[in-house]
Amino acid sequence: MDIFRAGSGDIADWIALRRQLWPEAGDHAGDVARILATPERIAGFIARDGAAIGFAEAAIRHDYVNGCETSPVGFLEGIYTATDRRRRGIARALIAAVELWVRAQGCSELGSDALLDNADSHRMHAALGFAETDRVVYFRKVLPG
Repeated sequence: MDIFRAGSGDIADWIALRRQLWPEAGDHAGDVARILATPERIAGFIARDGAAIGFAEAAIRHDYVNGCETSPVGFLEGIYTATDRRRRGIARALIAAVELWVRAQGCSELGSDALLDNADSHRMHAALGFAETDRVVYFRKVLPG
């Protein structure tokens, strides 16, 4: 298995993997184009074993990241391993690549998040060395006019 920083030659595979993780998201091609256009701010990584079998995206955030104490902070925006390839160390290898990139950007912390009811993601984060720092429910009120 190879893990590498995604480039323009990986767009089709990258988008296919993103659709598996975020089927409701609309503009995967636009998102990937924006990632490729800002390599110092956000990076995508692909896991390939013949075919593309996983990906991770990480960003450098300068705003407050819940549970983190430094700034800037690396932030795991998303990680996905093909369903039939899980529990084989692919996510761990992707996180290792993310960690190297985040450290090279001057960060000493890596943040992430997951929906409250996504127990699979919680277990994966714990297995990859993340510590839970917070639980929160966000609210919104639309103002008239």
